[in-house]
Amino acid sequence: MIRLRNVTKSYPSKFGKQYVIRNASCLLPTGRNVAILGRNGAGKSTLLRLLGGIDFPDRGEITTDRRISWPVGLASGFQGSMTGRENCRFVCRVHGSSRLKEVEEFVQDFTELGIKFDLPVKTLSGGQKARIAFGLSMAFDFDIYLMDEITAVGDPAFRVKAKAVLEERRQNANILMVSHAPAQLRQFGCNLGIVMHEGHMTVYEDMEEAIAVYQKL
Repeated sequence: MIRLRNVTKSYPSKFGKQYVIRNASCLLPTGRNVAILGRNGAGKSTLLRLLGGIDFPDRGEITTDRRISWPVGLASGFQGSMTGRENCRFVCRVHGSSRLKEVEEFVQDFTELGIKFDLPVKTLSGGQKARIAFGLSMAFDFDIYLMDEITAVGDPAFRVKAKAVLEERRQNANILMVSHAPAQLRQFGCNLGIVMHEGHMTVYEDMEEAIAVYQKL
C-alpha cells in the first residue's frame, strides 16, 4: 500500500513557484501494477522521485508498508569521481546491505563494461552510466520497482537482457511505471492508472479508461 495525503510539490523558477503536484491524495493498493500517464511536464518523473524517497514534498506526506526502489535506471545520483564499483558499494551502505561483494559482482557481470566498471563514472558515456544504474536497480529485491520510460538501455542485445531480468523481478514484485506508450503499459501488466494533469492526480481502476483520458489531453 502507498498512501499520499495532501502532497504538494513545486520548484522555483524565474516566474515564481511552479507547482507540479497540488494537494494530491490517493491510495495505491498492494498487488497492483500502476501506470502513470500525463503530458510532458505534468510531474510524472517528480512523482516517481517522491515515491522513491530521493525528493521530498513541500507539504503533505507519503506513507507505505512496501520496499520501494529508486527510479530504475536513474544515474543522476552517482558520485562522478567514484568508479562504478565504488558507487555500488556506496549504495549498499546507504541501504544497510551487507551484500557488497554480491551486488558489485552482479552489476559488473550484468553491465558487461569490463575494466570500465573501475573507471570514474564521470568518464563514462550516458549509455554506460545507464547500464550501471539499471544493473544496480536489479541487484536489490524490492516490493515495487519504479520505472521511468525504460525502453532503450544500451544496444538491442542488452535491451533483451534487461527485459529478461525485469520479467524475472516482476514474478515477485509489482511495478509503478511512467510511459507514453499504452502498448508498453499493457505489456508490463499495468492494471491501475494515474493520470496527471495541471497539478492534479486522478486514479482510475480501469486502465483502459485511464489511457482514453490521457489520449484526450
